[in-house]
Amino acid sequence: MIIRLVSVLFLSSILFGQNKICTVEHAPIDEQSAIVKSQTYPDVFWVSNDSDTEPYLFPLNSQGEIIIPDWLQRRYNKPDGRIYPGVHITGAILYDWESMALLGDTLVVADMGNNGNARRDLGVYLILEPNPHNTPRTRPLAWYPARYEDQASFPPAEWEYDCEAIFTYKGKIYFLTKHRADQHIMKPAPATKLYRMDTRYTSQVNVLKYISRKEDLGGWVTDADIAPDESAMVLLAQNPLVTTIWYFPKPKRGDDFLSQTPRSINLLKVDQAEGICFKDANTLIITNEQRDWFEVSLSAFSE
Repeated sequence: MIIRLVSVLFLSSILFGQNKICTVEHAPIDEQSAIVKSQTYPDVFWVSNDSDTEPYLFPLNSQGEIIIPDWLQRRYNKPDGRIYPGVHITGAILYDWESMALLGDTLVVADMGNNGNARRDLGVYLILEPNPHNTPRTRPLAWYPARYEDQASFPPAEWEYDCEAIFTYKGKIYFLTKHRADQHIMKPAPATKLYRMDTRYTSQVNVLKYISRKEDLGGWVTDADIAPDESAMVLLAQNPLVTTIWYFPKPKRGDDFLSQTPRSINLLKVDQAEGICFKDANTLIITNEQRDWFEVSLSAFSE
């Protein structure tokens, strides 16, 4: 069975040798689940754990090293072992932060993890991006409660309402769902649905507009990102053997990325890959919960 599966993957997509660039050593980052590159501060990547006791975001440079505010360097570089906890998002609740995106200089943090498909407190935080070289804490600008327009029961018969992948396009926030088969948390279903947030209410639930569905992605969807010039969307799909990166060019009209003809590459030995972002116009960064970062050139999609 394994031999047959790998043979099919060779035929349908490239098996690619990615470049491992670092392993994050900062101890508090133990389940890095989301990554986004700052467009405001040079050489800054924001990552988050997907669940924790306190809501923190972690600023890292391109070598996976934690960025500590200059005026706190002495406090946290002493031999007594004190560890910088990250940027505290005061007033926020970290239930299941699985993905991040950017709206200009604003971080979009999605508390949309929904393993059992029963949550009714989903939503996203907007956070004005703090300067990681100066700021150890900040507060959210807004909290937007959200629900899927086609979910009527909690949990539903079909478990298709978890979300570990968001991106922004033309000023709006988009969501890609993670599916499970047979109402089983550990049984991936290789499909996704695309939704859009059209409203930004803070005192009532924002109903996410269903756009389209895509089957046969090879695994469940664990993250997504938009190109710096919004020319394409990439998403990460994972099964126990292979992680696939899908590249969807932007539509000529509208915003249905999933209706476009995609290209894909398969990555081997990247463990539990849960994060993807554009490092620049030509390069992707892939991260896993084992703290590794990998680099993939967009040229791989045309080889």
